[in-house]
Amino acid sequence: MKFNTKVIHGNQQAEPHTGAVNVPVFLTSTFAQESPGKLRAGYEYSRGSNPTRQALEDALASIENGTRGLAFGSGLAATDAVLKLLNPGDEVIAGDDLYGGSYRIFTKLFEKYQLKFKFINFDHPEKLAEAITEKTRLIWVESPTNPLMKLVDIETISRITKEQDILLAVDNTFASPYLQNPLDLGADIVMHSATKYLGGHSDVVAGALVCKEKSLGEQLHFIQFASGGILGPHDSYLVLRGIKTLALRVQRHSENGEKIAQYLSNHPKVGQVFYPGLASHPQHELAKRQMRGFGGMLSFNFKSGAKEDAIHFLEKLKIFTLAESLGGVESLANYPCMMTHASIPEERRLQLGITNDLVRLSVGIEDVEDLLNDLEQALG
Repeated sequence: MKFNTKVIHGNQQAEPHTGAVNVPVFLTSTFAQESPGKLRAGYEYSRGSNPTRQALEDALASIENGTRGLAFGSGLAATDAVLKLLNPGDEVIAGDDLYGGSYRIFTKLFEKYQLKFKFINFDHPEKLAEAITEKTRLIWVESPTNPLMKLVDIETISRITKEQDILLAVDNTFASPYLQNPLDLGADIVMHSATKYLGGHSDVVAGALVCKEKSLGEQLHFIQFASGGILGPHDSYLVLRGIKTLALRVQRHSENGEKIAQYLSNHPKVGQVFYPGLASHPQHELAKRQMRGFGGMLSFNFKSGAKEDAIHFLEKLKIFTLAESLGGVESLANYPCMMTHASIPEERRLQLGITNDLVRLSVGIEDVEDLLNDLEQALG
């Protein structure tokens, strides 16, 4: 199947008892057994498996070209499960330009359990080999990154990790499976905050993992079952419904995102625009090679460098909503230094380029003329 067909039909079938085209929401915690240990249709207890969540997990595997999908209560719950593959003393190498929640769970929680974290710049993938030690077990990357829209050459990184038998996990939230499939580029695990583009309507919090190898998927399913960070059946239904329109939505997000990035790059008050679809982006050629489009996420700063200009702009927006999150049908504006990346120390944020005048936009699917007019009046 091609992608537009896969989001609707991939690994899906009608409900076997009634023929329902859409999977029902199975609001049950437990399932009757015919005899002790003799299960009906393989379901025993909803923490282990639920038909609605199973349908979502099958769809996730389909759209990311993996063997096993897993649905969690949030993106961070999914990240937590990956880290539980490791043992005390193991080392994780992650990108320095990292979502604040990922940085927080790494440094504030798992460092307590003797995992070691090293943060490096992936602009030059060959430097990864210098950072790897005998204790390195996992490489964790985002591409594009949050919020500076850097790209990681996933294929090159995967060659390095495979040579040394190290797991490669890719946070594919910003791109979505419509634009990028890290497993096809050599990654072992893909993570999504399914709250974002997969759900698509800002009405559910969810996370997802998809694995290339079946055995790794089984290990992560055991962690999901044992730790209990599952996604409930109603939320699973909402994400599954969102996936069915993923291709249409992300296509429109991308069209609008490119037009807004072009507009901002020519505005006299705007300094730098961070968007991989611009020829000025230092990794524009990598974006064209690795992705099938450039998405609806971008960031920019002001020529003045003034925090006050960013705050004034955010307060004046009328169609863009100042709010956390991204990837919904509505356009959102975010102030990373006080919102998504507030958990990162200020000195470190500034070193990375997450300045006090940086604004992140999640461009929605509204009429782009209305979005451009809103930006114009806010910048004015």
